[in-house]
Amino acid sequence: MKQPIKRHPALQPLSRDHHFGLLLCWKIREGFRLKTEAKRIKDYAKWFWQEHLQSHFKEEEEAFSPILGNEDPLMQQLYAEHNELKTLFSFPDENAENTLAEIEEKLKAHIRFEERILFQKIQSEATAEQLKKVEEHHENDFEDNWKDEFWIQNN
Repeated sequence: MKQPIKRHPALQPLSRDHHFGLLLCWKIREGFRLKTEAKRIKDYAKWFWQEHLQSHFKEEEEAFSPILGNEDPLMQQLYAEHNELKTLFSFPDENAENTLAEIEEKLKAHIRFEERILFQKIQSEATAEQLKKVEEHHENDFEDNWKDEFWIQNN
């Protein structure tokens, strides 16, 4: 069995945030499986972006840039993926189902990149002072209080 990645305490709040992102991906998949109207799923995804993910992205960018620098290839990937997801969450087309499917796929891959690659590099290169600043930078914990639980069978 694969051992879980040992996460520095300063990065643990961001990892907990990632749990909510993966849960969004699961909810999108469940909504599709249950043949939920795409508008209901889209409304939740837009709310999730506005209430949580947008500020999470900003927090990561501001916290990690001083550690790795904006020219670091991993930071370049972080910015590119954040921008791509930001565009998707604006639902630029009328085909919400395709956009939701793309959000699910790309957000899951992005979180895996951060957890498995970016966070490892941050942990290995950041000074104790830099990690303290990452920890202090974390905003409030997210509360998922959306009422329309479209991902539940009898809803």
